[in-house]
Amino acid sequence: MEREINGELLNIPEHVAIIMDGNGRWAKKRLMPRNFGHAEGAKAIERACENADELGIKYLTVYAFSTENWKRSVEEVTGIMNIFRKYLVDSIERSNRENMRVRIIGKRDGLPEDIIEKINNLEKETAKNTGLQFSVAINYGGRDELTRAVRSIAENYKNNELDIEDITEELISKRLDTRELPDPDLLIRTSGEFRTSNFLPWQIAYSEFYFTDILWPDFDMDALVDAVRYYNKRERRFGGVR
Repeated sequence: MEREINGELLNIPEHVAIIMDGNGRWAKKRLMPRNFGHAEGAKAIERACENADELGIKYLTVYAFSTENWKRSVEEVTGIMNIFRKYLVDSIERSNRENMRVRIIGKRDGLPEDIIEKINNLEKETAKNTGLQFSVAINYGGRDELTRAVRSIAENYKNNELDIEDITEELISKRLDTRELPDPDLLIRTSGEFRTSNFLPWQIAYSEFYFTDILWPDFDMDALVDAVRYYNKRERRFGGVR
């Protein structure tokens, strides 16, 4: 879809994925605790959803908490979980008001029971919304996601429910947490890091990558437009020749 942004005609990616990085460094620069940065990062998520919807992005997926993030201090993990609790509850009214559907991807085993209950409730309450399709990766790891998919397929094979020839890329995609979503067109990572950190390894095979030094709490509409502008400079051939 093309849209005129500040007098410039831009092709808007259908699906944008974001590795939200830099909350802790943002807080440290202000002599504040890391969890203050995570709280501000949660506010930046709300702004990102509004900005994505305004630009015409249909799908937005963000990396909020990885399977590796449990290694952080008890204080930080506890603070993040409390932010999730508040966000999952507050999101219902806001999402319904903005016609936004919310999905949570990642492994739910291992999450606190009350958070799992809040996730299920949020997804149920927003399931019929047809606007921005917003996905949050919580307790997510790409390798874990693929492992769970392989186990699911192996179980079907063991029970004679499918043949070896039935195992295709399409089948694997349907066993992933993102089975209802198209693959991302654009992957954004903030804070100046240049790695994908186990985020959507299967799905980003042909995504364009955009890296910025901006710390996540400072990521605004101008930063998003810059990423889309960069995306427009890329020639997407998907392995072919033009």
